[in-house]
Amino acid sequence: MSHPLYGSLRAVHPLASVLLQDNPGRMTLDGTNTWVVSVPDSGERIVVDPGEDDGVHLERLADGPPVSAIVLTHRHPDHAGGIGRFVELTGAPVHAADPSLTAGTDPLTDGAVIVGAGVELTVLTTPGHTSDSVSLLLDGPGSNGRALLAGDTVLGRGTTVIAHPDGALGPYLDSLRRIAELPSGTPVLPGHGPELPDAREIANAYLEHRRERLEQVRAAVEQLGPDATPRQVVEVVYADVDTSLWDAAELSVKAQLDHLRG
Repeated sequence: MSHPLYGSLRAVHPLASVLLQDNPGRMTLDGTNTWVVSVPDSGERIVVDPGEDDGVHLERLADGPPVSAIVLTHRHPDHAGGIGRFVELTGAPVHAADPSLTAGTDPLTDGAVIVGAGVELTVLTTPGHTSDSVSLLLDGPGSNGRALLAGDTVLGRGTTVIAHPDGALGPYLDSLRRIAELPSGTPVLPGHGPELPDAREIANAYLEHRRERLEQVRAAVEQLGPDATPRQVVEVVYADVDTSLWDAAELSVKAQLDHLRG
């Protein structure tokens, strides 16, 4: 059954609405959240993560006020695969940390500010899920205008895969610690799953989860021996998890083993 929110732009924040892409899956949850940010009636929009190369989604997304900027949180195709077609539809510049994905802009760096549609997006480099992952601190008029667009660094449900070898656990832990320093009550607008009320709270919960998983991996290696393969570790640590998720878990275990052995 189709998700009831496919095809509907839904306002979830004073400055942000979400268009859920019809690409559900084990890694994408209900689908990719494409975020549209602007001050109401500003006459333009900034689009974050247009999603996969899906003509229906992209054409629906392009139907509205002019797009002043497109921003990518990272290179994965469920976030960036449709960028070429969306640029054709909108003519908007593309901001990304990966130079191969930019169009008319310089690659994103930490602290860069994207201004448009009456709002500001401050770039926080948050590698770990991928090496090019960024989060975007949204700010605009009013006391409740702040939010964190987290890409896949934080999900609305479950936890994030460390996409080894491009992703790495050490940088990811540092990214979570950085998010945990944001003011309490900063909402999270994730790349997948529902919005969350407090970036600091969820980042600390993620850190605790990663600490527990790392200890489980360490114990599994002690049980299996120093030459244990990532799949063998998965079979021990993720024994109570659906086997359909083991391939994704293996990526994170590889990152954890690198972290422990490095």
